[in-house]
Amino acid sequence: MDRERFDDKEKPRRPRYGRWLMAGTATWMAWTAWQKRQALHARRWDSLTPTAPELSRSALINGMVMRWEEHGESEALPVILIHGIPTGPRLWRHVIPHLVQDGSRCLAWEMVGYGWSIDEGLGRDISIPAQADYLAAWLEAQGIERAIFVGHDVGGGVVQAMLAAHPEYCAGAVLVDSVAFDNWPVPAMAWGQRFNRVVATTPPALLRPGFTHCLSKYGHADESRGQASALLHWSPYNQATGPAGLANQLRHLDARDTMAIADRLSITPSCPIGLVWGEHDLLDIASGERLSQLLGTAPVRRIPEGYHFTPEDHPEIIADEINGIRQRALNPPEA
Repeated sequence: MDRERFDDKEKPRRPRYGRWLMAGTATWMAWTAWQKRQALHARRWDSLTPTAPELSRSALINGMVMRWEEHGESEALPVILIHGIPTGPRLWRHVIPHLVQDGSRCLAWEMVGYGWSIDEGLGRDISIPAQADYLAAWLEAQGIERAIFVGHDVGGGVVQAMLAAHPEYCAGAVLVDSVAFDNWPVPAMAWGQRFNRVVATTPPALLRPGFTHCLSKYGHADESRGQASALLHWSPYNQATGPAGLANQLRHLDARDTMAIADRLSITPSCPIGLVWGEHDLLDIASGERLSQLLGTAPVRRIPEGYHFTPEDHPEIIADEINGIRQRALNPPEA
């Protein structure tokens, strides 16, 4: 009997590679199934909401390939839409149909180093002041002399920079959940800045869960809609240069830029300006109210159920504000 017990103890344990392989396969299948469900959810949401097709354009300007989406045919006072981080021109896909039906020509400009232009930003200054200069060069190349500028998040900082550095282009402006003063970067972005080298060298698959979590939990009222949005905006980062591009974006997020711009903004703007803010945005609405006072505009238009990505969750409200500013620019009140 003792011999049998001894023999049992001496038997070597079989490696559990098979179990680990089965567990890994099951996890991968579950993740794939989840991705498919989110893709179906995104298509279902887009099918229920007016959605602009992805009409992409590109041009070589000052040695950089710049990309944008273009919708509508009117030549009267175009609307320039500028996204933030970590999105691209597709952020405006539900807003654009409401603008086009009102007679606007919409151009959703992709910031250099963002979206599918992510490689253009590597090794290049992609700060807010630099983006404003790139935008001005693009406007000149397109023959656009005046426009309504709409900016979300970092794109709102670019619009502020345009008001300060290139006011000749500005016939009107709308700031949507914008970076301003020192209300940014938000904690997730500050973490990314602190561990910038780690972000730059991490495989895309390992960055994706955190990306999806942040967009769905903090950016949208409906978490499932946020996951669908994250699936869309993740695509440019899901490539070999994606993590390095994200790290490059994070390196250039600097509240000192918006603080310096604020010092140059006029308290009596020469064009109509509107501000729209989600009340639950991590970019505190108090900063929007402060910006409103600085610019001498009407009070901030609040979205009670709004989080950060209001162009996706509340496109009708955003479009209504833009159309109102555009009409004021086209029909200025008599002095």
